[in-house]
Amino acid sequence: MRDGQATRRRLLDAATAEFAAHGIAGARVDRIAAEAQANKAQMYAYFGSKEGLFDAVIEEHLDLLVATVPSSGDDLPGYAVGLYDFYLERPELVRLATWARLERTPVGALFTSLDEAETDKVGAVVEGQQAGSVTASIDAAEIHRLVVALSATWGPASLTYTADRTEEEAVHRQRRHILAETVRRAFAP
Repeated sequence: MRDGQATRRRLLDAATAEFAAHGIAGARVDRIAAEAQANKAQMYAYFGSKEGLFDAVIEEHLDLLVATVPSSGDDLPGYAVGLYDFYLERPELVRLATWARLERTPVGALFTSLDEAETDKVGAVVEGQQAGSVTASIDAAEIHRLVVALSATWGPASLTYTADRTEEEAVHRQRRHILAETVRRAFAP
C-alpha cells in the first residue's frame, strides 16, 4: 500500500508541474508518467483520465490554500497578505487556476468544489460587517472576491508584474504593507 501511495504522490507532483506549465490541453500524460516514474495505466487507475488528474491536482492545491490561509472578518488585510504569501510560495496554484479559467470555465464561478470554503470565507466577511469592522455597503461575497484579486496583484497571472520569492525580503515587506493598507482602506466602514 505504501508504494501505491508513493506512486500516487509522484503522479500528483509531476502533474502539478506539467499542468502549470502547459495547461490541460497541452499537458502530456507520457511526460507526467515518465517524470513520476510510473506508467500511464497507474495514472488512469488512480485518476481515471487526464482531466481527472487535473481535478485532483487543483483540488489538492485549493484544499491546501483553504487550510493554510484562514480568513477573519476583522482581519481582511491579514487574509490578503496570507494569500500574497501563499501565491509567492506556491505560484503553481495561480497558473493552474488560470489554465482552468482559460480552458474550462470562461465565466462564472471557477470551482464549484470551493462553494463550502468560499461560503465560510464570505461568512467571515459578514461577521466583520456585523461587528462594524468591515463596510456593510458592499456585498460580502464581492468584498471577498476583491480581496482575493488584490492579493494576486503580483501573482503569476498579473498583467503588469509578477513577484518572485528570490526578490529581496524588503520588497516583499513593502508589498505586504501596501496590500494590507489598501485592503484596510478599501473596506473600512
